[in-house]
Amino acid sequence: MGQQDHSRTGPGSHRYDLPRTRSALRRLRRRRRLMLEVVAAVLCLAAVAAYLGVERHDEPRAEDTGLPVAPPGRVGPPNGADDTVVNPGLRPRLRSPSPSPSPSLPTPSPSRVPPPIVTVSRAEVPATVDLTAVGPTDWVHWGLLGADRAVRKRDGSGEIRDEGGRGRRQSFSNNPEAYAWRDGNPVASAGGTMSGVYACHRGSGFELSVTADGRPRTVRLYAGLWMARGRLDVRVSGGGPTTTLRMEDPHTALTTEFTVRFQAPRGARLLMNWTVEESLGDCGNVSLQAVALR
Repeated sequence: MGQQDHSRTGPGSHRYDLPRTRSALRRLRRRRRLMLEVVAAVLCLAAVAAYLGVERHDEPRAEDTGLPVAPPGRVGPPNGADDTVVNPGLRPRLRSPSPSPSPSLPTPSPSRVPPPIVTVSRAEVPATVDLTAVGPTDWVHWGLLGADRAVRKRDGSGEIRDEGGRGRRQSFSNNPEAYAWRDGNPVASAGGTMSGVYACHRGSGFELSVTADGRPRTVRLYAGLWMARGRLDVRVSGGGPTTTLRMEDPHTALTTEFTVRFQAPRGARLLMNWTVEESLGDCGNVSLQAVALR
């Protein structure tokens, strides 16, 4: 019995010590495995951190991508560029900046220009024509100083113009009516001259013009003919209809006062052509004495 008790409790017995040794080994192994796991986790974290530190690209290089780089902290396209979605690997199409819209100005409506108005009538010539009275704006008289010179109103508007005409002009001094004035140049006054100018043969005659000023105006043309049919054509420069009047006498002289009332835009001209439409005798002609403007 004493030996049996000793064998159970003595130091050489492994009945109770063996279990304690295995438990300690298990704990030791658990601790080692835990330490290895901790070390492995630390190594993995260190490797991940090192990988991220090497491989992370904070900003693409401008020379590599060809695109502008947004500054740190900026969301969206840099420098106010438009929000164009760029596919990977494709260069975006560059757009020219849109021009700033200019304020629209109202289009002025074109002013309406009234069409020219022209009326022509004829009447007998008074025995004496007072050019100072009938031509307060301007007047011209032909024949007193010869075929190539005329007498004009002193300080007149100068809007009556002699544009020439076809045929050779000649002066005469046996007109049926007389013409007088008190404000002439270079002849200051005349009490009653019967002079004028004429041109013979078909197609010959006189071309005259009067400047328009936008207001109604009245022109008196004192003319005549001898053994001919005369034709007066009146129109406004720049277009519009032509008004034509005819008169004739196959045997002797005939005179008339043409009255032209017209209105046309400023700068336009009233054009009057007094010509021999048909010569009815030797040197059938048309004559011109005076023009007055009111």
